[in-house]
Amino acid sequence: MTDTPATSLGTTPVPPVPPPPRRPLRQLLAASVGNAVEWYDWYAYTFLAAYLANQIFPKGSGNSLVPLLSTFAVFAVGFFMRPVGGLLMGALADRRGRRTALTATILLMGGSSLLLGLTPTYATAGVLAPVVLVVARLLQGLSVGGEFAASTTFLVESAGPGRRGLFSSFQYVSTSVGQLAASGIAALLIGVLGEDRMNGWGWRIPFLLGAVFSLAGFWIRRGAEETRSAAEREAPRPGLFDALRHHPRASLLICGITAGGTLAYYTWTSYLPTYAVLNTGIDKADALLAGTLSLAFFALLQPVGGLLSDRFGRKPSLLFFGLGFAALGVPLLRALDGSFLSLLLVQCAGMVLLTGFTSISAAVNAEMFPARVRAAGIGFPYSLTVALFGGTAPYVGTLFTDLDLPGLFPWYVAFLCLVSSVVYLRLPETAHGRLDR
Repeated sequence: MTDTPATSLGTTPVPPVPPPPRRPLRQLLAASVGNAVEWYDWYAYTFLAAYLANQIFPKGSGNSLVPLLSTFAVFAVGFFMRPVGGLLMGALADRRGRRTALTATILLMGGSSLLLGLTPTYATAGVLAPVVLVVARLLQGLSVGGEFAASTTFLVESAGPGRRGLFSSFQYVSTSVGQLAASGIAALLIGVLGEDRMNGWGWRIPFLLGAVFSLAGFWIRRGAEETRSAAEREAPRPGLFDALRHHPRASLLICGITAGGTLAYYTWTSYLPTYAVLNTGIDKADALLAGTLSLAFFALLQPVGGLLSDRFGRKPSLLFFGLGFAALGVPLLRALDGSFLSLLLVQCAGMVLLTGFTSISAAVNAEMFPARVRAAGIGFPYSLTVALFGGTAPYVGTLFTDLDLPGLFPWYVAFLCLVSSVVYLRLPETAHGRLDR
């Protein structure tokens, strides 16, 4: 396949390109702050899972892990609602505008966070308590799936000439900020309130704060400028499945681009401390500290990766990630020896490689589709691939350990990154072409 503009992947005529928004920094703030709030709410559930398990699910008389397993089962349900959110909210962004979709996703997340904070306990409401929890988590999944579709499109369309990679990188800057805020607030409350008050009512505070943060994000997003062109706003509205029907190749490419990246992302940013505890015996506190420090380092790397891709192209960055993990993923994970230093170095080294994917994934995805179906075209295949490979990474890694085959998991990561690298080799270079808007 020869290098051609990304819009040639579809059949829609390319309209004249309007100038970028007048206030690009305001656009960047609107997308980033809202995205950080979204991911704060999403990750707060993870950090408070033990308290939710104690309060929402019946303890029974058998295995004490049953309530916690039930809590994580609800977490998984949220992951598989993300493709639905990507499709529905992406279609809303294509039909009604990016800003409309962004305000809808943050209000949806704020409402679901408020619902989590007000969820009754099993002791007071019986089976209604887990039902409310499931509904709240389903709404969060819809919101997060739609957020990526809308904010990715909005960020890249807001960028000035030669800055799409830089703007794209703030997708994962803000995601990391949200994750760090969730862990930091949870840790602070546990330290201040203690276990008894956290179990009693303190676990509700982060979710109620998330609802307040969502209102702040909503206010910031209301002042953002719509990025759809006037011609696009006047054109007939696309159908819900137009992107899949008219651009099947681009949709499949999104899956191939994302598979290795999402597996490596969730392995390195979320699961690696647990993997190290299970397989090397490192102290849990040391593992969490290494994870937190490496995540902050990861956030700082993203704009650097975005700028480099604007200068040298998307394909070199993607191949740096894919081939790097294919070659070094196994040696890196085998280098873990149970010490804090080894985990920190392995995690930071992986973050450097991972930046080749995360810093530009929003730009690469957006450059695959014409503006008319861009948000929905990104949202569904991306979120589906994340659910299949990213969301299952902790389960697969733990399963290999349980089967006494922990050495297979690094090969699983390396193999999937190699598969994605084959896709990267076949991609057209889109960094220096114009973006259909």
